[in-house]
Amino acid sequence: MKEKNSKSIIDYIIVYCGCILQAFAVTSILKPCGLVVGGFTGISLILAKIINIKYTFIYYSLCILVLAAAWIILGKKEALKIILLSVTYPIILIFFDNLNLSFIDLTPNDKLLYCIYYGIIAGIGMGLVLKKGFSQGSSDTLAKIIHKKIFPYISIGQILLIIDICVLVLSGFVFGHTAILYAIIMQMIYTKAVDTILFGFGSSLVKMVILSSETDEISDFIMNTINRGVSIGQILGAYSNKPKRKVILICSTREAMVVKNFVAKVDKSAFVNLVPVIYAWGKGNGFDELQLD
Repeated sequence: MKEKNSKSIIDYIIVYCGCILQAFAVTSILKPCGLVVGGFTGISLILAKIINIKYTFIYYSLCILVLAAAWIILGKKEALKIILLSVTYPIILIFFDNLNLSFIDLTPNDKLLYCIYYGIIAGIGMGLVLKKGFSQGSSDTLAKIIHKKIFPYISIGQILLIIDICVLVLSGFVFGHTAILYAIIMQMIYTKAVDTILFGFGSSLVKMVILSSETDEISDFIMNTINRGVSIGQILGAYSNKPKRKVILICSTREAMVVKNFVAKVDKSAFVNLVPVIYAWGKGNGFDELQLD
């Protein structure tokens, strides 16, 4: 029980470290440099420019409105998932905004550098939050509400993309057309940083499927030379109407080329299929053990 409570405390510390990184990125890089992004942060910056109210208060108001809507439309269970960060993250944002921090010297010619800094820092922050299963209850929750009540035939991911596009288009009218381009660059870096936190820096993994008459020799080479586990499956060729065996394995791209060259040497008529794998958990060489984060 004590170990479980200790893990919960560590999880909350990690989540709030992520929130601090995001708030720092917004208040010390994004806002001072006149950059914009999608989501609630982008909406807040646009409205602040138009109606001359601090964007942090607008952000807080939007989060509370979405929290109330989630409670009514999505139910109590869904609202409880976002209530913590919906209330506390805007407070962290307001606190950092009042500190008036500046991460780097403001020079007009370095906006690309600002985009890189923001994407990395904010992406790491969001990655830490998502890795622990939390949500800040912003545009992602709004997308869930729209999906349930208005467009159930459109996926939540597509609705979220539409929201971000609308925000970026509006930002182009308010902050200038170049703001959209910088926002796209930031989003690419931000997404990569989030993925890196969620899935790690590990080498790229691929899944190989090998159809060959020499499956025993190929699987033996993979297990004893490459030191990878393999699975043997049975398939039926549609053209020949004859059963065939296939070898399946997950390995690094470098190992895949070694296996491909071996297959080419022992069976030139073999068929090799290679597809990328985002991540793999389990027992085996180069895999992370399957466990709760």
